[in-house]
Amino acid sequence: MKRFLALSMGLLLALLSALHAADTPAKPKTATPPEFAAIIDDPKLPRVLLMGDSVSIAYALEVRKLLAGVANVHRVPANCGSTKTALGSYGLVRWLPDPKEKWDVIHFNHGLHDLSYRFADDSDKNAKGEYASPTNGGHQNVSPELYEKNLHLIIARLKQTGARLIFASTTPVPESDAAKYVKDSELPYNEIAKRVILEEGVTWNDLWSLVKPRQAELQGKRNVHFMPSGSAVMAKKVAEQIRSALVQAKP
Repeated sequence: MKRFLALSMGLLLALLSALHAADTPAKPKTATPPEFAAIIDDPKLPRVLLMGDSVSIAYALEVRKLLAGVANVHRVPANCGSTKTALGSYGLVRWLPDPKEKWDVIHFNHGLHDLSYRFADDSDKNAKGEYASPTNGGHQNVSPELYEKNLHLIIARLKQTGARLIFASTTPVPESDAAKYVKDSELPYNEIAKRVILEEGVTWNDLWSLVKPRQAELQGKRNVHFMPSGSAVMAKKVAEQIRSALVQAKP
């Protein structure tokens, strides 16, 4: 009898649990960030692709707005990270899977994730919760020498699209983000990038020089990211560069 009651009670609880689950609305799936959402091309307009890290993600929607009616502005649906990421299995092979796909302009950047520090196991934090730095055994994620080599390889792939290429210089690293970066460590990487860009015939978009004089105002004292006002300033410059490239690309 006790066994029968225990079994009946178990069945009742299972039934109640099932009914509760049926009445409970399913949790909505995480929405795709609007910057990453796919867009439907207007076939009458040229195609533009934005690639880059979180700084570029923050200005992507404003660039699209500024170029409305001028170009179909797409954004790679990912933080493009370092040059090592771009050349890895989750990089260009996924962002540009079709070698025959044509673009009119590609605006891209790599730098902040290259010059940031990592430990030997490629993690940015150790067991103590400390960020990797030059003083605790950390090394830069991508060395300057490898950064130069990787940029040439990335540009070679992007040129296959037939697009006019624009490279944005790496924005300033503030002292306030010293836990993960070294202040002004972007400078040698920008020197390397500019040399490569000029050698490859790519347009140089100097966002560093644009925001550096107004760094405190546009970036604040948080980290390498920018206030909305800073992203808006960069978006305007990016859109201007793309407009110019589109004019040059016309037959």
